[in-house]
Amino acid sequence: MAFDYKKEYKEFYMPKNKPQIVDVPEMNFIAVRGTGDPNEEGGAYKASIGLLYGIAFTIKMSKKGDHAIEGYFDYVVPPLEGFWRQEGIEGIDYTRKETFQWISVIRLPDFVTKADFEWAVGEAERKKKTDFSRVEFLTLKEGLCVQCMHIGAFDEEPATVAKMDQYLLEKGYENDFGEGRLHHEIYLSDARRVAPEKWKTVIRHPVRKL
Repeated sequence: MAFDYKKEYKEFYMPKNKPQIVDVPEMNFIAVRGTGDPNEEGGAYKASIGLLYGIAFTIKMSKKGDHAIEGYFDYVVPPLEGFWRQEGIEGIDYTRKETFQWISVIRLPDFVTKADFEWAVGEAERKKKTDFSRVEFLTLKEGLCVQCMHIGAFDEEPATVAKMDQYLLEKGYENDFGEGRLHHEIYLSDARRVAPEKWKTVIRHPVRKL
């Protein structure tokens, strides 16, 4: 059976719909950076998703080709994630989506090296005749965070964020946004097949102990 990160690391991918503190270890990602409204039809954000999955599936299906990745095991491609920020704002202002600066990511299995990633970029460009130069290998350690499962549309996230902030206040923590410590979302639902009121999104914020 293929290794499924959501099931094997439930503490990071399947939290309850009440806030909790978690210490997130270092992980490697396929990443694309951009700016602007993610809902823009034909925009940079939607294009980034195609680039991410192009690399993700090139790596996953490498088992059928000539490029042998040391330590490879069969796995389910992890879910799409996003890191979000806006200039001059702590956290997120959902009413000003056009000012978003985002990093769209998919987690890489630990056995994938930078060299394997670069091979996958070249292979994807060769096979798909597409420019993958915007894609990068990103290593990130989030460390101490608060997270909560949000169920519902993205525009309803402020209610969940308010719960998280109240939890921090009660437990003696505070948000710790800054360079490399951003509003983080993990998307567990297929928006094309699931009604918005049932979407599941992990919301994660960096924190520090007071």
